[in-house]
Amino acid sequence: MHILPFSNHDTEAIVALITSIQIDEFGVETSAEDQPDLRTIPEYYQHGAGNFWLAFEGDELVGTIALLDTGNGLCSLRKMFVKKAYRGKKYHVGASLMQTLLDWARERVVQAVYLGTVDVYHAAHRFYEKNGFVEIPGTQLPQQIPVMDVDVKFYRYTF
Repeated sequence: MHILPFSNHDTEAIVALITSIQIDEFGVETSAEDQPDLRTIPEYYQHGAGNFWLAFEGDELVGTIALLDTGNGLCSLRKMFVKKAYRGKKYHVGASLMQTLLDWARERVVQAVYLGTVDVYHAAHRFYEKNGFVEIPGTQLPQQIPVMDVDVKFYRYTF
């Protein structure tokens, strides 16, 4: 498995991976059209402290994670998705993606990373907590942190 920053990769494969997990696996009411950032990754994510990474097993895209720079030393963790067959300790895809993001943020002197998630991602909630994220009420989100309509749980990682 190897992790690369996005660089002219196939955005349709990224959209397919993410939306299949969101919609088909977890029944989240969203669509590719609701996520135009997935087709404009360099413009949306790859500036300031932000970036977008892809995990590959051979040539197969198996995971994604993004860091959105929202200014003033704050970032938002976005688009963390791992194909079902590659989750868990056998492949360490999620852990490797998270470590890549946190190392990148630390090197860029980010103060905190926030994330919003849906209620049905129970394993993801445990994963975030094991990786140092603390659940916070939505009222504690800085105003600059974007929230998707489906987000109901919020977390913060402080450096």
